[in-house]
Amino acid sequence: MKMDSDLLHSPAVGLTEEEEADMNDWKLPLTFMKKRHLEKIEGSKALAQSWRMKDRMKTVSVALVLCLNVGVDPPDVVKTSPCARLECWIDPLSMSPQKALETIGANLQKQYENWQPRARYKQSLDPTVDEVKKLCTSLRRNAKEERVLFHYNGHGVPRPTVNGEIWVFNKNYTQYIPLSIYDLQTWMGSPSIFVYDCSNAGIIVKSFKQFALQREQELEVAAINPSHPLAQMPLPPSMKNCIQLAACEANELLPMNPDLPADLFTSCLTTPIKIALRWFCMQKSAKLVPGVTLDLIEKIPGRLNDRRTPLGELNWIFTAITDTIAWNVLPRDLFQKLFRQDLLVASLFRNFLLAERIMRSYNCTPVSSPRLPPTYMHAMWQAWDLAVDICLSQLPTIIEEGTAFRHSPFFAEQLTAFQVWLTMGVENRNPPEQLPIVLQVLLSQVHRLRALDLLGRFLDLGPWAVSLALSVGIFPYVLKLLQSSARELRPLLVFIWAKILAVDSSCQADLVKDNGHKYFLSVLADSYMPAEHRTMAVFILAVIVNNYNTGQEACLQGNLIANCLEQLSDPHPLLRQWVAICLGRIWQNFEPARWCGVRDSAHEKLYTLLSDPIPEVRCAAVFALGTFVGNSAERTDHSTTIDHNVAMMLAQLINDGSPVVRKELVVALSHLVVQYESNFCTVALQFIEEEKNYAVPSPANAAEPGNMTPVRDSPAIPRLRSVNSYTNIRAVTTARNLNKSLQNLNLNEEGGPAAFSPGNLSTSSSASSTLGSPDNDEYILSFETIDKMRRVSSYSSLNSLIGVSFNSVYTQIWRVLLHLAADPFPEVSDLAMKVLNSIAYKATMNARPQRILDSGSLTQSAPASPTSKGTHIHQAGGSPPMPSTSSSSLTNEVPKPPAREQPVTRPPYTPTLGGQAPHSHQFPRTRKMFDKGPEQAAEDGEEPGGHRNYVSLALQTGLCDWSAKYFAQPVMKIPEEHDLESQVRMERQWRFLRNARVRRQSRVITQRGISRLDDQIFINRNPGVPSVVKFHPFNTCIAVADKDSICFWDWEKGERLDYFYNGNPRYTRITAMEYLNGHDCSLLLTATDDGALRVWKNFADQKNPEMVTAWQGLSDMLPTTRGAGMVVDWEQETGLLMTSGDVRVIRIWDTDREMKVQDIPTGADSCVTSLSCDSQRSLIVAGLGDGSVRVFDRRMGPSECRVMTYREHGAWVVKAHLQKETDGNIISVSVNGDVRFFEPRTPDSINVLQTVKGLTALDIHPQANLFACGSMNQFIAVYNANGDVISNIKYYDGFMGQRIGAISCLAFHPYWPHLAVGSNDYYMSIYSAEKRLR
Repeated sequence: MKMDSDLLHSPAVGLTEEEEADMNDWKLPLTFMKKRHLEKIEGSKALAQSWRMKDRMKTVSVALVLCLNVGVDPPDVVKTSPCARLECWIDPLSMSPQKALETIGANLQKQYENWQPRARYKQSLDPTVDEVKKLCTSLRRNAKEERVLFHYNGHGVPRPTVNGEIWVFNKNYTQYIPLSIYDLQTWMGSPSIFVYDCSNAGIIVKSFKQFALQREQELEVAAINPSHPLAQMPLPPSMKNCIQLAACEANELLPMNPDLPADLFTSCLTTPIKIALRWFCMQKSAKLVPGVTLDLIEKIPGRLNDRRTPLGELNWIFTAITDTIAWNVLPRDLFQKLFRQDLLVASLFRNFLLAERIMRSYNCTPVSSPRLPPTYMHAMWQAWDLAVDICLSQLPTIIEEGTAFRHSPFFAEQLTAFQVWLTMGVENRNPPEQLPIVLQVLLSQVHRLRALDLLGRFLDLGPWAVSLALSVGIFPYVLKLLQSSARELRPLLVFIWAKILAVDSSCQADLVKDNGHKYFLSVLADSYMPAEHRTMAVFILAVIVNNYNTGQEACLQGNLIANCLEQLSDPHPLLRQWVAICLGRIWQNFEPARWCGVRDSAHEKLYTLLSDPIPEVRCAAVFALGTFVGNSAERTDHSTTIDHNVAMMLAQLINDGSPVVRKELVVALSHLVVQYESNFCTVALQFIEEEKNYAVPSPANAAEPGNMTPVRDSPAIPRLRSVNSYTNIRAVTTARNLNKSLQNLNLNEEGGPAAFSPGNLSTSSSASSTLGSPDNDEYILSFETIDKMRRVSSYSSLNSLIGVSFNSVYTQIWRVLLHLAADPFPEVSDLAMKVLNSIAYKATMNARPQRILDSGSLTQSAPASPTSKGTHIHQAGGSPPMPSTSSSSLTNEVPKPPAREQPVTRPPYTPTLGGQAPHSHQFPRTRKMFDKGPEQAAEDGEEPGGHRNYVSLALQTGLCDWSAKYFAQPVMKIPEEHDLESQVRMERQWRFLRNARVRRQSRVITQRGISRLDDQIFINRNPGVPSVVKFHPFNTCIAVADKDSICFWDWEKGERLDYFYNGNPRYTRITAMEYLNGHDCSLLLTATDDGALRVWKNFADQKNPEMVTAWQGLSDMLPTTRGAGMVVDWEQETGLLMTSGDVRVIRIWDTDREMKVQDIPTGADSCVTSLSCDSQRSLIVAGLGDGSVRVFDRRMGPSECRVMTYREHGAWVVKAHLQKETDGNIISVSVNGDVRFFEPRTPDSINVLQTVKGLTALDIHPQANLFACGSMNQFIAVYNANGDVISNIKYYDGFMGQRIGAISCLAFHPYWPHLAVGSNDYYMSIYSAEKRLR
């Protein structure tokens, strides 16, 4: 549109534009934009969880080998004088050599015992080769598969050799004897850990690796060559699981500084705090801490394992820092292996990081295998220095004056750093360094609350954060905390556990093992807890009982069912939803819970949720009732009655507005079908038989010969698969009614009675053992068959198959499934097709070779429930039943007629030779109706494994997993649409400004007055005959529907944007369209004359159109070519959709709840042809086929809501329009061309205008007071409010002035003065006011 430029840029206009945009559009609710509409209903892809220790290990034996030979220095090391002397903090020269050796050995053992008190320690002091061999082999024998540690101190022997030998002694200490590492490997076996404290220790690590490789190669050779000497030997262990720690590189000597101990490496590994403090004092920076001396350090008060004392606190900080450095520097799998698998190994490696830092300052590089990246420069060491500094600076006053010890601010500061990371950071960045520290802090009561709060906020960032936290090792800590009784921890722990279980549900077992479920049961039962915390608790319990029998038992004993039932009516919808899911899961395949539910009449309490305003809650209730009837235990009369009750309650949801609910409904009913398979097979056979005996009643008039839509001319049309959907189950109970309803239908023999041919039974041999084995492409029951069944579903044939009474629950549920198979939403109909076909397949496979319907005397009734205690259902018209042979299984015997045996005829369903049914030639000539087939001679009561579970396993909707995603996603984050900076918000703002501009500019034009409307601004040939046209209110797009497809055009550019198939059955047509959310993210609603509504998104924008939702808006419409079809009117402000048409009610749907909220009886005997509503006044105006115009006030009850009826038109009302202003009038027009104006409060018209007769289409411009009439006589007349013709359009522009075809539809733009016209010659044209006005 080219608008006056001065209009666009005047500042006053700009201001109102902003205001107006803010005013109207921001307040309008959006419909069908919830998560369930925007994403696929399925769980998230499970992340592979690697945090669980697959092989936790213990170091159970420790060999301490000391080669000191006190007093004799080895020949190859020249020592300085003075030199480092202390071994295990003992000066060997201060006592006799033998005593020194023993004391040092005992001390080393004590130092190791601090880290692993439970291991077996064996000392070997100045040993010989044999002693080492004996020691190693005996330790390995006792350790079995666990880890053994070999500690070697070689300070009194020569350095290791390049050939891979270390030195020990001969018996009388006159010689040094080499000991090959190869032998050591053989004796020690695997898994082992080696610590070498000697000069050139790196050589040993290299030799070790070479020998390990050599072993692998020898093994490979031996595996190929059986005569190899190794082949007969027991296999030597692989050395892959061995860990080595060496004091220095291959070419380095140990430091000899007299201020340091001689065994500096051992000191770092076993007494880290002591050596770290000494080293700190030796640095120049220590002079900044006055009064601290080496002697003072010895006197630090406290114990290492008491965190409240100075020494204990330092130890705790040291653990936290080294753990954090390792977690941040090491690859995840290496971190898991070294720091989480084995307590002793983890301690040694944490201390090894310290060794690396201290020894590097003396030009020694400790070596490890597996190698670690360098960590000595890591920034966290500065935090350690600070903590040591703060602690030591207090020492003099503590020791001399006994002042109290001030605790270190280290942990509080680290939590603050973590908090800064959480609040300030961007989304994509490295994980926070402080995570392992948060873990350590959970141990301290002082900081626990804050740590849990921050941890929760971290886990809330998404599944990746949960995986990280689990890999750090958070799990045992939060599991232990569940034993705490502190109330203030409850909300935090419940939140954290909900996050963990949403990502990794395998933790259910750990919770039950540690009685953790009791914690959540008590939270759920605590009415003072806010609803959101109870919701998380019940979600956690729902995970605990999910497919986990132990969990189900534990929670059943914990009174979970009663707890849940009490909360079913909670105002918090998410809580109601999860309570229902939790109930559904606890009694899924768990009989005791089901009976507990029966005792508490759980099913009856769940019924109230079936009409809940929130669709997800209704879904959860359907799921719970579905698993309630889907239990596969033996049934009693009582349980069968309950099942029937539940089934009939569920059947009422057949026309629920939400496809998610209907999908869940099919699955719930499929449980019932599996449970009562034989009864359903009976019903199926009966329906199949009847369907074959009827002609197909097709509602399409013979006037439309092929009913074919014209050939599409665009190859790029996304074709969606066609879906059938129409009328509801009509409860016609007698043959008379049926015949009456059949007379209304035109019986034409399309498809003929042979639509069901058994020839396409699947021929796979396993077919008989699984349910639904025919492939999707080879359904036994085609759509046409099912559809015909559904419409014929006759009760007339009294000669029933086996006497399941006609109106039995099974027949009714079968009808519900037939109806769902024709659902307008493809996923629902696919599921229902699966269930129907699986039963039809079984029924036809098992039909016995005796012609069932021949026998006039077959009047005995089979039990209606699997174990009916002689309760017979009288057949309509049959003789009284005889006593039946009731069998207690799902496979009932078919009672044989007494006396006369029928001659055995060819089974009616055996396929011809073309498609042999599996094994049919092996079946015995007479067999039980629902037998298993020849090779499965199972007992009557036993179902073969796969046979029963197929439906229940195959049919799932993913609803529960999809709902659980809520807990895995960020809960605390501002949603994007509320974030003022987000793109979503910007785009919305842009759209609202555009809307305001369209409104304002079009108002300027209409206020100037429109004197002509015949400027053709668009013409194009539509792919199908236009039947409904609809302008988008704000962009330049127009939707044109033909019988079953929709085409989108850009009327400004004149190009086609999209063309797609609506999915309605071929004898139905689209009769109405509406744009939903036209002001924002537009959706298109289409209504077809079978009462189905479909809503589409992603049209006209280069994406494939997708169906958002679809439902049966009106259930008892009969598609006819003459009627009004379905008419709708949409109220964006309230989210209400008014629907009517060839029915006697106006049905109001609330799209927010996706349910019917009101049925207003029209009180007329003819169809509704036009609807118009005004949300401000709650008025609905309906034009009817009998010429009356009726006004309803939807706030009043059904009997008094019709507030006015105008009967001034003599014929069919083409359009009734209620003006939206507060005192707006009603304008109505009939086929005869009389336009009448009514004031809603007065009984007679206030004005009448006469236009052309023979109207076929009419529209009224809501803003400009124009109306346009189209007639069969191939012209369009446009009138103003006074009834003056302002334009007569008879010819197209261009095209050599071709005459306009018969007008099939026309529509005004809601704002611009544009009129769209569709005619029977396929052309679609748009006319507008003169150019100078625009």
